[in-house]
Amino acid sequence: MTLSGKHALVTGGGTGIGLAIARALADHGAQVTITGRRAEVLEGVAGNGLYPAAMDVTDEAQVADTIAKAADQRGPVQICIANAGIAEGRAVHKTDMAFWRRMMATNLDGAFLTVRESLNSMRGSDWGRVIAISSIAGLKGLKGAAAYTASKHGMIGLIRALSEDYLSTPYTFNAICPAYVDTEIISRNVTSIQERAGVSADEARAMMVDANKHKRLIAPSEVAQAVLWLCGPGSESVNGQAIEIAGGKF
Repeated sequence: MTLSGKHALVTGGGTGIGLAIARALADHGAQVTITGRRAEVLEGVAGNGLYPAAMDVTDEAQVADTIAKAADQRGPVQICIANAGIAEGRAVHKTDMAFWRRMMATNLDGAFLTVRESLNSMRGSDWGRVIAISSIAGLKGLKGAAAYTASKHGMIGLIRALSEDYLSTPYTFNAICPAYVDTEIISRNVTSIQERAGVSADEARAMMVDANKHKRLIAPSEVAQAVLWLCGPGSESVNGQAIEIAGGKF
């Protein structure tokens, strides 16, 4: 498979799942614009087909401007990976509107803005893929994380609606729903779980590992391979799907 000549955009592309996806796409010939809020992180991994662009997905004007400039430089965005997000748990009775809005603004509004602006250039091309990195929490309720769960369910709803809107086009829209992936988010969640549950760091990590059906953390490369499949030949009829990467069926 070659993605030569294709321009991909990966939000949250400087670390974790986003970086694994960006590198996999570049390895197959795509020019990949990676975005994130921290320019120094993006610049630290740039090169070899990765082009950094600092962008906050919660800032509508910044998203529009950054994606338009990337399209001017590297052609229409034909692969849009809406990956940027935050993962935090909080009991609903302790969830104030500031926390709720921050979660929605990043995970759901950010995905909407990224996809909308990417489609502005994609719609003039003869092929396109839109892939949202949701979560297994987009398909089931995640205990102690109502805001996060709602935001990830919303991403899947957005993808399913767009797949219907564009059925007669050469574009597909899918969501990938990983369970716990071995990224720096796991390390941050360890601290959060320790504080909420009153357990040790090892016990907190074990709780996340045990939540995966196959009792191990998922490698970012496993998510990246699913993205490559959705961008490869023979995937044209895979559309409007929420694909679980969770070690088993939830």
